[in-house]
Amino acid sequence: MRKTRILVVDDHEMFRDGLKGLINQEADLEVVGEAENGEIAITLARELQPDVILMDVKMPVMDGIEATRRIVSDMPGMKVLALSMYSDASLNSGMMRAGALGYVVKGDDFEELSKTIHSIAQMRKP
Repeated sequence: MRKTRILVVDDHEMFRDGLKGLINQEADLEVVGEAENGEIAITLARELQPDVILMDVKMPVMDGIEATRRIVSDMPGMKVLALSMYSDASLNSGMMRAGALGYVVKGDDFEELSKTIHSIAQMRKP
């Protein structure tokens, strides 16, 4: 069975580490890279070609909205899932307009995130 390859993008190292631990416990998911800002995420997306990118919305250097816009523009079909501690409608719509396929709030439980990752991974690339 091929595992779904995930790139985790978040400016908080402890959050990335925790998320990576949870994801890697899933038999069919694996974290293949991590980035602390959108600029690094773009580079790693090109290099690693992950199946799904978990993209934080608010980060220094380059935020998740701009990084998502550039990734989806440069690499059509790349699947981005927005991940934020904010349930703000304008951030959600900003990420969706940039090309994210979903939006998960960090306060949700991991089961919800896992379900959404699986759902997005199953989507056909445009």
